[in-house]
Amino acid sequence: MNFEPSTILVLSIVSFATLLRSTFGFADAMFAMPLLAIIIGLKTATPLMAIVAMTISATILIKNWREVKIKSAWRLFISSLAGIPLGLWFLKGTHDALMKLFLAAVIICFSTYNLIKPRLTAIKSENPAYIFGFFAGVLGGAYNTNGPPAVIYGSLRKWSPMTFRATLQGYFFMAGIFICLGHGFAGLWTHTVLSYYLFSLPLVFVFTFIGGRLNRAIPQGKFDRIIYSFLIIIGIFLFIQTLQGMVLT
Repeated sequence: MNFEPSTILVLSIVSFATLLRSTFGFADAMFAMPLLAIIIGLKTATPLMAIVAMTISATILIKNWREVKIKSAWRLFISSLAGIPLGLWFLKGTHDALMKLFLAAVIICFSTYNLIKPRLTAIKSENPAYIFGFFAGVLGGAYNTNGPPAVIYGSLRKWSPMTFRATLQGYFFMAGIFICLGHGFAGLWTHTVLSYYLFSLPLVFVFTFIGGRLNRAIPQGKFDRIIYSFLIIIGIFLFIQTLQGMVLT
């Protein structure tokens, strides 16, 4: 693979997505997927970000595994296994335009939710994790965006920031293994996907390290509002771009 402008752009997107994930614990796929879907297509972007995300989670867990809420992470993971095949079925289909529209809607709704931050009653039971995990599996298998349901569940549990970040990585890592395997069995681990991953791997390690430092240094309350506002713009752009493509065809 040559370092063409498109390759440099893909690596730049993956790098910034890694920075988001290592800083906040999530939002990598929410940022990268709509942009990569436009540049390299959904069927290349999804398996690429799945492998990258699992690498990031493994790197973070090496230092923070003691903070993981095992029971919650396990419940999210088990129920995700039921949703992943349904998501893969959507991904292997021929309705790319509808998938992109749904992805854009998920990004916009999730980012708006985090900007508004409604005061919801805390969930004391861990059983609702099964419901959130199932929908996370569907989104993960299809778009590699299993973060929103898991993040909302973590917010409802009122975890501390450190526990929130670590528990999400525990879930993302376990779910990521099966999502990646699912992509492999579905024939999505192409030479292009693996080439992009190998080129991005050094950048993933570098920006995971930088993100860990930022997590402890930047006031999250101010920075994440900028990120979510930016994500809403990206979601709207993807929505409009997909609609225009449907009209032209």
